[in-house]
Amino acid sequence: MEERKRTVLYPGSFDPLTNGHLDLIVRASRIFDTVYVAVACNHSKAPTFSVEERISLVEQSCAAAGIGDKVRPVAFEGLVVDAIDEFRASAILRGLRAFSDFEYELQMALMNRKLKNECETLFMMPSQENSFISSRLIKEIAIMKGEFAQFVPDAVRDALIKKFKL
Repeated sequence: MEERKRTVLYPGSFDPLTNGHLDLIVRASRIFDTVYVAVACNHSKAPTFSVEERISLVEQSCAAAGIGDKVRPVAFEGLVVDAIDEFRASAILRGLRAFSDFEYELQMALMNRKLKNECETLFMMPSQENSFISSRLIKEIAIMKGEFAQFVPDAVRDALIKKFKL
């Protein structure tokens, strides 16, 4: 049970991983011994990157940030509350960029707790310089050949350039 108290699960699509995501992962790695970055396998969406590519980008980005030893990128499918048990995490980490995120995230946190009473959700705000970044916006900028490199880790920049033939 002791291991569970020092492990957090950060679920998301991470398509692609942004500096905002990485900011939260780095900060969580200072608090927790292990941060599981749970890359969602959502078959109803058409992601830009495969699950394997997204896991690799998380690994590369976290290694470059010097926290690769504390971060475990994993694939997950299904309910987050089941992933909590699978990865023996004590809490879910969620990011809040703006007040508009709060209503959705609160609803999800309350539902997760209803499904699994001991499921706790921790909310973190990204640093101010990352508060407006979203994966969707990054992809739109890249597709339109705009300058996006400052918003993503280097490995993600390179992968987007290759993916969109920029």
